[in-house]
Amino acid sequence: MSRKKKIILGVGVVIVLGALAYANLGMKRQTGITVNVEKIQARDLESIVSASGKIQPKSQVNISAETMGKVVGLEVREGDVVTKGQILLQIDSKNLETNVQNREASLSSAKFQLEQTKGQIGNARVALKEAEDTLKRQEQMFKAGLLPRDQYDRVVNDVARQRTNLSVTEQSAQSQEQRIKQEEANLESARYDLNKLRVVSPISGIVTRRNIEIGETAVVGTMNNAGTVLLTIADLSVIETEIEVDETDIPFISIGQPAKITIDALPDKTFPGHVTEVGNSPIQATAGQQRATNFKVTVTIDGTVPNVRPGFTCTAVITTATRKQVLGVPNQAMTLRELVVDDKGQVVEPEKTPAGSASSTPRPVGPAELKPGQQRKEMEGVFVVADGRAKFVPVKTGIAGEKYFEVLWGLKAGDEVITGPFASVRNLKEGDLVRTTTTTPTPTVVAK
Repeated sequence: MSRKKKIILGVGVVIVLGALAYANLGMKRQTGITVNVEKIQARDLESIVSASGKIQPKSQVNISAETMGKVVGLEVREGDVVTKGQILLQIDSKNLETNVQNREASLSSAKFQLEQTKGQIGNARVALKEAEDTLKRQEQMFKAGLLPRDQYDRVVNDVARQRTNLSVTEQSAQSQEQRIKQEEANLESARYDLNKLRVVSPISGIVTRRNIEIGETAVVGTMNNAGTVLLTIADLSVIETEIEVDETDIPFISIGQPAKITIDALPDKTFPGHVTEVGNSPIQATAGQQRATNFKVTVTIDGTVPNVRPGFTCTAVITTATRKQVLGVPNQAMTLRELVVDDKGQVVEPEKTPAGSASSTPRPVGPAELKPGQQRKEMEGVFVVADGRAKFVPVKTGIAGEKYFEVLWGLKAGDEVITGPFASVRNLKEGDLVRTTTTTPTPTVVAK
């Protein structure tokens, strides 16, 4: 091979080696994990608690039979609007009307007997007066010796007999007066029972249920039998929903907090409301059923809801806290890492390898290298990008919004936090090389 060819071949080899070296350098420059980042900025946040429940009226009355009998008149149907005092249905009154008539007859008889007894009292008083006058005359004659002893004794005994007769007659009158009071009470009770056959609405509202038809028999409730619920009247002017809230959210809910209610049967509509009741005892689980510990929370809807029906399924979103223009960190950026803290709770920065060494990644502190007073503690924080590397920063958060946590300390406006991909955030280590792609921040959520 000629020298010229050797030179050309050598130059070619150098070019190839140079190209390989350059490509290798480019590849080294391109090494690192590709991550998404978002800049921290101020925003309005609101913390919410969401739970499902059912629509129900605040005032609802189940009307049951107070007297057993056959229904002979029915004035309303389901969906009818009724007012307080309006007649709803009529139960057969024949037996009770007869009872009232019997009580009226008994009362009239008792009053008639009392009038007769009062006449007897008058006669007894007249007879007593005559006997006493006779005694006075006979007594003077007896003292003068003009009247035998036995005749005088008969006059004295006659006065005593007339007094006894008057006393017995007066006691009979008192007994008859008590009987009249009893008969009046029985008549009042019979009339009251008769009026109960005419069932009227106790409130104004809508008939939401009718469980009786004309010709059926209404059954009176007893201790072991609830009886027949004839009708259900609901006042739909005030609507509530009872939702079941998990025990972890109950400490943040209080009476008066605003809420937004969406009803499945009325899509694309949201109704404002507020919390009116928070349960103090957990909802009891059915025997043999395992369930999470939930508490009942009542939310009252503000204003009216058109075309609403009791039993509609709904979802209530309660705003438990709001923050204006605070730093917010994306939820997906938050992660947990084990750090070394000193006896004051301050994070101990890991030592870095000397400059010029094979790697400048911070060297983690091993268990045997912990100094007195130091301990390992799992802390919440985010990874920020610093000089092309991932740096873990502990963060203390406040309220939790729908997509952002409130930042109390640890970050400042403009910091670039790593938000994804999820696997990258989960597996990142302190000092890892990263390549960033910026994500568009979610628009600011304004608390209403």
